[in-house]
Amino acid sequence: MYPKVKLTQVKSVINRPKDQKATMVALGFKKMNQSVVKECTPQILGMIKKVSHLVKIEETE
Repeated sequence: MYPKVKLTQVKSVINRPKDQKATMVALGFKKMNQSVVKECTPQILGMIKKVSHLVKIEETE
C-alpha cells in the first residue's frame, strides 16, 4: 500500500503547454482550488513532478 498525498490546484492551466494541461486532467483536476487525494505510485509522482509549479502538495495519513 502506497502512502497518500493531497494535491490542490493553486495556479491556472491557461497558457500552459498541452502536456501540462493533459497531466492536470489525468490527475483529476477540473477547476481552481480543487483538491484530490492520490496514492504515491511512481507514475503519480512523475505526474506531480511535471506540474509541481501548479499544485500545492500535502502529505496525508
